[in-house]
Amino acid sequence: MARMNRLVYSVVRAQVRAQHEAARKHAAQARTIAKSQTQAAIAAEKARKEYERTQHKEYERAQRTEQKERARLYTESRIAEVNLQNEQQEQEIAQLSTLLIDALSADIFIHLQDLKQPPQLPIFRPEQLAIVEPPPHLQTYMPPQPSGIQKLFPGSKEKYAQEVKNAQELYNSHVAAHAAREQERQKKLTEARALFEQQVAEAHQRAAVQHAEVDKFQQDFDSGSPDAIVNYFTMVLDTSTYPDGFPQQAKIAYVPESKQLVVEYDLPRFEIVPEVGSYKYTKGKDEITQAVRPLAQRKSLYNSIVAQVTLRTLHELFKADRKEYIDTIVFNGYVDTIDKGTGRNIRTCLITIRTNRDTFTGLDLSKVDPQACLKVLNASVSKNPVELAPVRPVLEFNMVDPRFVEEMDVISGLDQRPNLMELTPTEFESLITNLFQKMGLETRQTQASRDGGVDCVAFDPRPIFGGKVVIQAKRYKHTVGVSAVRDLFGTMQNEGASKGILITTSGYGKASFEFAEGKPIELLSGSNLLYLLAQHAGIEAKIEPPDAWKDPIPDA
Repeated sequence: MARMNRLVYSVVRAQVRAQHEAARKHAAQARTIAKSQTQAAIAAEKARKEYERTQHKEYERAQRTEQKERARLYTESRIAEVNLQNEQQEQEIAQLSTLLIDALSADIFIHLQDLKQPPQLPIFRPEQLAIVEPPPHLQTYMPPQPSGIQKLFPGSKEKYAQEVKNAQELYNSHVAAHAAREQERQKKLTEARALFEQQVAEAHQRAAVQHAEVDKFQQDFDSGSPDAIVNYFTMVLDTSTYPDGFPQQAKIAYVPESKQLVVEYDLPRFEIVPEVGSYKYTKGKDEITQAVRPLAQRKSLYNSIVAQVTLRTLHELFKADRKEYIDTIVFNGYVDTIDKGTGRNIRTCLITIRTNRDTFTGLDLSKVDPQACLKVLNASVSKNPVELAPVRPVLEFNMVDPRFVEEMDVISGLDQRPNLMELTPTEFESLITNLFQKMGLETRQTQASRDGGVDCVAFDPRPIFGGKVVIQAKRYKHTVGVSAVRDLFGTMQNEGASKGILITTSGYGKASFEFAEGKPIELLSGSNLLYLLAQHAGIEAKIEPPDAWKDPIPDA
């Protein structure tokens, strides 16, 4: 029994050991599985974090790359902006530096017949009025005829006849309405066509009037009408192309006796030269700065502009004058600005020049230095154009204003002004003497010349600029010859005079201006004399030689 118990106990204990071993193995296996799962989780987490870190680095790298690219593109855009501004500045300076050269190849001549404008004809657009409405068709109104068994119904024949009658009546009413609409359409179409033809006729009439005006302008110009000549050369200057900022305003007068054109031209201000020399982009500050153009450079360019505009204007006028109406041009260049001391508007003459066709057309303007060329032409140029230092015009524009010659008494219709050609020699002498006394000269000696004029020796009391002045006046109908100018110059030398003034009731030829050029001689024509009398002596006069007038024989 005891042995049996020991055997049972051994079996049980073996089973318990086996169970414990199995449990131990299971626990070990569970621990192994748990451990492996934990390591996998750690590895997975580590891999995830590494991935996220890599992604973040890639994102930051991409952001930095994108930011650098944006910064590069922005910098390039700012540099391009500066380059464009500098290029525009260079182009503007180049335009200002080549004002004369750019105009030499242009054909400034105006073909007056090209001014004729074709008629601006309207277009006939009848729109809906041109559409004909189709007329009604009877067949579309007729009822269908009864057929087959329908004919057998009682009253079908009478019913059909009534339907036909009703359809016919409706058709007739629609035909009448259509005819009325068609009549109204044709009426409106006729009215529209009549209005169109009237507009066409008016357009042709306006064109005919404009063409007649051009033909009249052409006729007047061909016949040498001073007004037509002034209008033509005004158009020439108006069509000249300058950069923005140039006034391009001019007043022109023409003296037919001497074939002299007087031009008062508006010059640009000093501000036409850009103050900015260049632009620069500073990357660190992200700003565009301006470099100021040196003042000396601006002054030099402005002086060149004044010279170029003067020569260009003279060139364009002579080149456009194919009929050779002009022998001499007087050019006065003015600037309108504000006096910084008084705040008032002022008009200053910066350049004045008188030159003739032969002298000017003999120049090769493509090779000249504009300022040096003006010296050769004996132009009087401001010593300091920027500071508006004025020069005295060779000839004031108002002194050749035709209004002083043609002004009439519009109230009575009669011209009551004294005629200088009808004065006695003594009266003419007194008139001239009184005029120059009013102008501030002290007349010391006056005598009548043998050719019916006046010889006067006067004194200008102004210090430095004053001195002895010889004045001679000639009452002539025809152009004064160059011999009179030579005689005046000889008298000046004999008298030791510092200046000579020759006045005539007519005008001077090219030879007279050529001889007087560079000498202290002033030549005043009839229109100049009328202006001086009106402005300084308060005398409104006229110059009308009698039919029997003969120019006196000059002094021997």
